[in-house]
Amino acid sequence: MPPPRTLNIAETFASFQGEGARQGEPTIFVRLAGCNLTCDFCDTKYARRRGRPVSVPRILARVKRLRSRFPAEWICLTGGEPMIQEIAPLVAALKTARFRVQIETNGTLFRPIAADWFTLSPKPPGYAFDPAYMRQAAEVKLVVSRELSLAAVSRVRGAIPIDRPVFLQPESNAAWSRAKAVRLAGAAVRRGLKNVRLGLQLHKVYRMR
Repeated sequence: MPPPRTLNIAETFASFQGEGARQGEPTIFVRLAGCNLTCDFCDTKYARRRGRPVSVPRILARVKRLRSRFPAEWICLTGGEPMIQEIAPLVAALKTARFRVQIETNGTLFRPIAADWFTLSPKPPGYAFDPAYMRQAAEVKLVVSRELSLAAVSRVRGAIPIDRPVFLQPESNAAWSRAKAVRLAGAAVRRGLKNVRLGLQLHKVYRMR
């Protein structure tokens, strides 16, 4: 009998979703280790390096234990970059256990996975992403880094269906980034871009994980 499939996991914990349209919802986070990008503004740099192999059954047992103490319907697979690993068996196991699954991805890699919610967060310099996410993404999150421009916001907004919000999220809630987010959001409104919203990292406001 083959050994259970393993994934490289940085951490697993229960909290509230701090970002995007699902902000404030009870969520269990499974942070996968490793990333194919090296963004300077990344606020989870430790997940690039730190992780340990955990079997899918053990991950499932862990999230079930967390759910027993913190009833949450949603699991968020985040990183790092989840799509660099073969996460389909984990998603299938979570769905069988009646969880709803959100995947946060930079969009550079695509796997045909039946998740309930994809959060697309394209990164500089090109903000490029696999075209399959044009249909798959439920929302887009653009970190307001020094590289982010109105042209990039406009390009991403034009590629995604208008009913999917594009959030401008400050870089680690830095004051300069918050001010730039407001300027970009105002410029987007004046340019006629629809469904571009100001975002926030709510978990940092409340000092949660």
